[in-house]
Amino acid sequence: MLAPMPETVAILRVPEYRTKPLGQAVALLLDAIEFHPAPGDRVLVKPNLVNGSNAARCTTHPQVVRAACAWLLDHGAKVTVADSPAFGPASHVARASGLEAALADLGLEARSLGRPAPLPLTLGGTIGLSRDALEADRILNLPKLKVHCQMTVSGAVKNLFGCVVGFRKAFAHHRLGHSHAIFRSMVMDVYRALPRTMHLMDAVEPMHRDGPIKGEPFPLGMLAASRNGVALDTMACSLLGLSPEQVPLWEEARTRGMDGADPARLVYPLESPEGFDTDGFMLSEARELSFAPMRLIRGRVRSLLKHLAKN
Repeated sequence: MLAPMPETVAILRVPEYRTKPLGQAVALLLDAIEFHPAPGDRVLVKPNLVNGSNAARCTTHPQVVRAACAWLLDHGAKVTVADSPAFGPASHVARASGLEAALADLGLEARSLGRPAPLPLTLGGTIGLSRDALEADRILNLPKLKVHCQMTVSGAVKNLFGCVVGFRKAFAHHRLGHSHAIFRSMVMDVYRALPRTMHLMDAVEPMHRDGPIKGEPFPLGMLAASRNGVALDTMACSLLGLSPEQVPLWEEARTRGMDGADPARLVYPLESPEGFDTDGFMLSEARELSFAPMRLIRGRVRSLLKHLAKN
């Protein structure tokens, strides 16, 4: 049996969110992973727009999203920026985070993913995955590296769970959240259903102490990219000194024998992760994987009211 091929993870040091250095870094990283969209390709840019609360800290930084979109437009791609927050429209989170303003001069705006299609799950049942994502020619996944009170770390694989439409994510948490085994399998099923995806991780100021929403920025100063989201997450988790047993999605990838789950088989054509200091980075306190039913109901009411206010 042949050993799996090494997976490329490109890393650059980017100390702060300044427009020109970000643009240069994004271009170098996407070239390093050989992302070459054809002119006219419909590319879905998928940032993390998790919540309007603490949006400036818990979402992918607006300037990272802008730099990626500008690069795609320069290559002739047709760009759509979209996510599916569990509560409220993507436009509301984009406004709160500063993304709306950052995209304005590019003629782009963030919108909510829609048109759910049933995705069969490995452990039974289905979940509504957006046709907007399934039908895109390419997806550029833009996760923000964060600690996560349920999954330990949220990165590239977890960010694609945002392609599940709206309240269905919250319902899945409530219905399946009693079991890490079921939940991590569901998240990985969503990841594997979106094969035409490249990944660019915002780890300039990752969130630590309490994630995925209420934490604080940590000065890591890194942008990283890969054609393989598992490999990108493996790099990040290894850098943080974690083991697969501590990170449910990393353990799921190893259980499935997925490429990118072995840190020994990652190659770094640009900078090495050993050059980044994570001393003082703190994980979240673990909490149960569940969404209270009343929270789900209140969230749906708020989403409806925000939608009506826009029309």
